Amino acid sequence: MPGIHHDANATLVVGSQGAVLIDVGTSWYQLLIQERIVGQLKGVEVLDAILLTCRRFNHCGGADFIASKFGESEIFIEAGAASALAMGDFASTGAGRFDSDMPPTTTESVVDGQQWNLGDCIVEAISLPGHTGDGMGYWLPDQKIAAVGPLIPRMENPSRWDMMGGNLPDLADSMEILLDLELEMLIPAYGDAIVGQRSVRTVLNRHLAFFEECISNDGSPPEHWARPSQMSTYHTPRTAWPSVVVEEE
Repeated sequence: MPGIHHDANATLVVGSQGAVLIDVGTSWYQLLIQERIVGQLKGVEVLDAILLTCRRFNHCGGADFIASKFGESEIFIEAGAASALAMGDFASTGAGRFDSDMPPTTTESVVDGQQWNLGDCIVEAISLPGHTGDGMGYWLPDQKIAAVGPLIPRMENPSRWDMMGGNLPDLADSMEILLDLELEMLIPAYGDAIVGQRSVRTVLNRHLAFFEECISNDGSPPEHWARPSQMSTYHTPRTAWPSVVVEEE
């Protein structure tokens, strides 16, 4: 489900024996998100879990509300972010950047390799630090589809590492992890899914090359690039990167 305004994409995975939601967006549009989920679930009133890719407000701000509307769903996030969400920390979640409060949110810890069996598909957690130390992705191993949160904000925009908890070398390492999965579809934080193994590889390699260049440049982005706005989780290249994939040979 495409994000609204500043909201990150929310990905609903519906199997024959259950459903999970990956990321929720801010608390601003949570009623609209609820309506969209109801329309997709078609009579099912429970989400087995809400799986969060990170602590950022634009990914998790609406999680507590949505959980309360779908059977008190368990909310999962990497353990390092649990206390920040529990206390409604507006600093490390980035809610303060949106002049907003972060709703206190009770979570369960997720670990790399943890799985949710939805009957005809399995969702598995992948540790993907970089934008935050608690970064997670979730993928369907049989279908080779992954939702990766702010690790890939957009096809044409690389992730920031200068926000609280960010780490540039971890971003590069996480790109390598995703390349090894040979994905057929990658769902970024914003915008359309990237479809086709060669297209996904092309995008990941472009982001990886950028991070490696920045590592060699003492950890800094190119000097001529504009500074991101306080609410943005990504950099914007001075010369636009392609928003349509030109596949590698």
